[in-house]
Amino acid sequence: MSPRARRVLHVVALAAAAASLVAGGCATKTPAPPSDTAPRASVATASAPVEAGPPPAPPPPPRAACTGAAGVTLFVSPASPAKGAPVRVVAYSEGALGGRLEVRGAANGRPEAVAETRRGGPPYFWTTEVSSSDDALTARFVEGDCEGAPGEKSLAIPLAPRSYPGPRAPDGALWVARRSWDPELENLYSAWIEALFDAPEGEAMSFAALHEVLRDPKRNFLYDHLGYGEDSSHAPVIRPDCADLPYVLRATFAWKLGLPFAMASCSRGGGGAPPDCDGLETQSEPAARKRSPPAEAFGTFVRVTLADRVHSGSARTPFADAESDYYPIALSWDALRPGAVFADPYGHVLVVAKRLRETQDRGGVLYAVDGQPDGTVGRKRFWRGNFLFAKDPALGGPGFKRFRPLSLRAGVVSRAADARLAVDPRWHFSVEQASLDLEAFYDAMDDVLSPTPRDPSSALREIVVALDEQVRTRVISVENGRKFLDKRGPSAPMPEGAKIFEAQGPWEDFSTPSRDLRLLIAIDVATGFPARVARRPGRYLGASTDTKVRLEQELARALAERKVQYARSDGQPFELSLAEIVSRAEAFQTAYNPNDCVEHRWGAKAGTDEHATCRARAPAEQRARMEAVRAWFRDRKRPPR
Repeated sequence: MSPRARRVLHVVALAAAAASLVAGGCATKTPAPPSDTAPRASVATASAPVEAGPPPAPPPPPRAACTGAAGVTLFVSPASPAKGAPVRVVAYSEGALGGRLEVRGAANGRPEAVAETRRGGPPYFWTTEVSSSDDALTARFVEGDCEGAPGEKSLAIPLAPRSYPGPRAPDGALWVARRSWDPELENLYSAWIEALFDAPEGEAMSFAALHEVLRDPKRNFLYDHLGYGEDSSHAPVIRPDCADLPYVLRATFAWKLGLPFAMASCSRGGGGAPPDCDGLETQSEPAARKRSPPAEAFGTFVRVTLADRVHSGSARTPFADAESDYYPIALSWDALRPGAVFADPYGHVLVVAKRLRETQDRGGVLYAVDGQPDGTVGRKRFWRGNFLFAKDPALGGPGFKRFRPLSLRAGVVSRAADARLAVDPRWHFSVEQASLDLEAFYDAMDDVLSPTPRDPSSALREIVVALDEQVRTRVISVENGRKFLDKRGPSAPMPEGAKIFEAQGPWEDFSTPSRDLRLLIAIDVATGFPARVARRPGRYLGASTDTKVRLEQELARALAERKVQYARSDGQPFELSLAEIVSRAEAFQTAYNPNDCVEHRWGAKAGTDEHATCRARAPAEQRARMEAVRAWFRDRKRPPR
């Protein structure tokens, strides 16, 4: 390239960099195409007359243009950074760039913190933290070895002598919304969700309550972002159940960044009708309450106002319900990003937390987190045993969804209509799930998570591992029931009919009807996998007529090899193989009652050595009622509400 051409490109690059805006702590990015490949632009070279004589040496290959950093946004927390206090910096992008995030001090200009590990995908993000006594810091993202504009994005960070809390909201409002939700903020929200619940692959991550996660500055890059001590000295207690969890996470993010938050008023459905919604209550018009510090007021809002308004029906509304807080999304890798929710047809709700692309050794993985009635928050992997799907008009619209983005105009909050979402591919709006039957839904998810043909033996092992995880989770629940029985108190009252799945009090805390229904479905998935391979041979490498028989033999060995232990009524451990648990599937149709001994709840037969330590049975009238509803578990179909 000639010197003149280089000068022209340099001037163009500087002009492009100068056009970028910095507002509200974010360096506003230019939208990047939603792909896993960083944008590349070829560099043209000027041609020259060819002189007589030997041909000139070929020019060196042109360096690919360094334009990816223009698609990166820089974000700083807390909102009021202070000298000597932790400052967290996040760089995030829709494109899969290679690069590093640096934070440099003003005194010597040398990097004080560097993050080279790219997380997520998409969105992709880098995080780092630094404490400095300088008057200012500079955060910059450098694309690969592309030093200088346009190969980097930078943001100046002035440091005050101390951190200053944000202004209080006016009376009657929790906080003041200052801007609308947009795809860029959705990307930051996704990065925040993934960082909150990140953990090594295969780790059974669980927290006693959501506030434990929010109070961890290593996970929460918005830790004390507002300067109220909202995650430290004045942190509220927050224990949402599964339906509340997505809303609490969304409200927390909106509160900290000054974004609108709203909830519709939704029915639960019933009598053959699905849930439906109307209205819009925002953070500016919560129920009346006495004046209190901001963190305390927010804690009261999520524990009372939010918890009283939202429920599982809020997520199960039909896909065409424009008044719903959620909208349906495509079944694609880009759409199923952290922050999306999965609403199962029977009332459970999970929040997507992380995805791992398939490798040569395993298929793609999607992790989600859910809240439990006791307030615990745990991570689960996507598979048929954890993510239930069914089609019935009375059940509403189960499947994957995202929150409708909220717009703010002249102080008025409104939710995005389907027509607006459908024309912008960045929202990934789609009603394709409405047309999928049970098998088609799971086939589509297989194709999303593992787009290339799988080795059937590897896929089988993953299913056995997932079944093992599900059984071990049940061990904890049944053990809690054993401790309840040990107190020798009154029997837990058994609810009537379908309310066994959603009652309050001891039954909700210690029974396992929903978990056992999922376990039965998981057993079906594992035992039915060889037939599934035979049905879809194109999805599996080397599948042939004898593959089904070979996989059945491999499955039998794998189930026999894996063991779990539960504590019997006398507290002594007892070991079962997964093969034994699978063989007891019929017993698990009536094994969820916390008034029964744990031996019965694990399917032990009367008269066996295993059952000899059993000390309690549910009252006869409760056993009769369990027999009356056994068909729900036998048919693997929970009744509509």
